[in-house]
Amino acid sequence: MTGVPLTDQRIAVLGAGSAGTGICALLLRAMVEAGLAENDARSRFYLVDREGLLIEGMNGLQPFQARFAQSRERIAAWALKSANRIGLAEVVANGHPTVLIGTSGQAHSFSEQVVRAMAAHVQRPVIFPLSNPTERSEATPEDLLAWTAGRAVIGTGSPYPPITRDGRALRIDQTNNAYVYPGIGLGAIAVKASRISDGMFLAAARTIAGLSPAKNDPRANLLPPLAEIRKVSLAVAIAVAKQAVKEGLADLAPDRDLTGAVTALMWEPIYAAYRRLPLAQSS
Repeated sequence: MTGVPLTDQRIAVLGAGSAGTGICALLLRAMVEAGLAENDARSRFYLVDREGLLIEGMNGLQPFQARFAQSRERIAAWALKSANRIGLAEVVANGHPTVLIGTSGQAHSFSEQVVRAMAAHVQRPVIFPLSNPTERSEATPEDLLAWTAGRAVIGTGSPYPPITRDGRALRIDQTNNAYVYPGIGLGAIAVKASRISDGMFLAAARTIAGLSPAKNDPRANLLPPLAEIRKVSLAVAIAVAKQAVKEGLADLAPDRDLTGAVTALMWEPIYAAYRRLPLAQSS
């Protein structure tokens, strides 16, 4: 939707707990597989937690956070109010991220100032306020579109009603795990996978990206409608099964038809036709 390759994206994440760092770990792997050296890929992540931007040498960094800590050398030329704590606004002003992800649980933490500053440097800013429930969302879709002149690519962690843009109703994409987990589980079961790998998660993500309506129309939705979730789950399951076989994690004959193995496990909600009969008259 943005026309910018993943390897050229700069990603800021507010909330550097297990969710935020887990997202970054998968994106990092995708960047490396797309051709970036790992150190170059890591430098494209800006994770902001309660103590501010994660920087090398900070006290209390967890191992899963340390791999995404920015080097002090890289931020030495930044214009800062204080080097002791670098907040999200300063990250956006200096790092010019193209992607902003929220896993903080802090309502309205994507302020108008932050979003407008981001949009000033990015033609199609990708903004995902993923915290839930709705009252903890980092920003509302309506505000994000208003502050970016309708240019933001939005995915939320909570449900929102459609909004009107250019005279038509626009469905807000909720990046719900319903898009991936049924298919991941189905694919793993179909091939009797010994475990779920990062590669299998990445295969699921790429499959959903391939089904995005925006591939054919940049103004269309990022995710397929939930009415198509059955087709999505089947495609995800097949991709996950193939990846499990590729990684040697499957307990399945190598010549087995994977599509057939997955399809055979899917329940078909088909009901017999019926007609309503009048109640029998009591004698």
